[in-house]
Amino acid sequence: MLPELHTPVPGPRSLAAAEKLRRYESRNITYLDAEFPVFWQRAEGVNVWDVDGNRFLDWTSAFGVAGLGHTAPAVREALVAQAGALLHGMGDVHPTPLKADLCERLSALTFERWGAGSGKTILGNSGFEAVEAALKTALLYSGKPGVLAFRGAYHGLGYGALEVAGTPFFREPFRPQLKEFATLLPYPSGPSSAGTGDFPEAAAGWEDRLEAEIDAALRAHPIGAILVEPIQGRGGEIVPPRGFLPLLRRVCDERGLLLVADEIYTGFNRTGALFACEHSGVVPDVICLGKGLTSGFPLSACVGRAEVMDAWPLSAGEALHTSTFLGNPLGCAMALASLKAHADPALAARVRERGERLKAALRTLPSAHVTDVRGTGLLVAAEFDLDGEAVNGLVKQALRDGLIFLQSGPAGNVLAFTPPFAIADEEIAFTVERLRKSLGGI
Repeated sequence: MLPELHTPVPGPRSLAAAEKLRRYESRNITYLDAEFPVFWQRAEGVNVWDVDGNRFLDWTSAFGVAGLGHTAPAVREALVAQAGALLHGMGDVHPTPLKADLCERLSALTFERWGAGSGKTILGNSGFEAVEAALKTALLYSGKPGVLAFRGAYHGLGYGALEVAGTPFFREPFRPQLKEFATLLPYPSGPSSAGTGDFPEAAAGWEDRLEAEIDAALRAHPIGAILVEPIQGRGGEIVPPRGFLPLLRRVCDERGLLLVADEIYTGFNRTGALFACEHSGVVPDVICLGKGLTSGFPLSACVGRAEVMDAWPLSAGEALHTSTFLGNPLGCAMALASLKAHADPALAARVRERGERLKAALRTLPSAHVTDVRGTGLLVAAEFDLDGEAVNGLVKQALRDGLIFLQSGPAGNVLAFTPPFAIADEEIAFTVERLRKSLGGI
């Protein structure tokens, strides 16, 4: 359904809730000003309603979580049924069978499906926990503490994840407390990411330059793994050249490194494939998952080849890596329902078709302001020749028009489009026309 506004945005109830946060929440967390934010009350499909009764079209899928749609019926029913039986188990001591079922299903959808044997899983709560589990796994398997990561990368904000963060904004304030075991490499951009990234595909010899940087890092440090987003998300929806992941796979095989794919954002059909690494036919050694895994519950997974994961010692009653809510039955039930929907190949095909329709519509926006439209599936970006403040103004105007957006990219001059997969033609057309009108006023 198209947006429908009944009260000013933000309305009186949103403003009251914002004032409460201003008084009682750490001032670093929620961005608050006279025009932002609205406070969500309920959601369904591609729509969100705020506490003042306004209906919005959500172009974020709530940080990429709700690809199946907000409050997806099958996922909601799984949650309700499980909540009536058991809310919490004892993850690494007395778990529920759902934890075993989920680990089995993740193996089937990843390494077994790829013909690479079975996979084993470490469950977590947030995406950064999956990344940190992968970093620990790499050390245990290789005996080498170093990790190669990429500039512009975002892997979450825990201390281990900050080590491999390619965005200085998040890392620099805490640098005195970091061990600095990561080496950051340039992330190459493909033909759909014109003008962005470090090595444009048109630049001859980017492969040789990147491989030379990898070898230089290997000579300088004991490196055990390469951690990479198959497509950078928060870094600006940067799509690398098609040969990028195959190059990393070859380098890892030849130099004895683990290839770790952070698919927290790109996984579960967001890019029009169940996992983005499949576009390149590359099988990682470890894959980090979250967001769309449950369609709305804090649960993540680090899944690796059994041989790699067996570098962890056998538990003798005390786990080296665990948490109170590991394998929570509510999250596991929702994940199993979500994975059943994601396993349907027709869903990936729809995402590919919707993504092409969206990019075609965005390319009709005035080229005087829109310098690039790029993306894969429904991980799409429009880059502007405006500064971050001006694009923030577009976000606020869009909110007044009933559209929820997020800025992206290091300079904040990118609008990210990561809607629920059911986004319709009329909703795309409505959105593009509102953006055209806003750009016309600049």
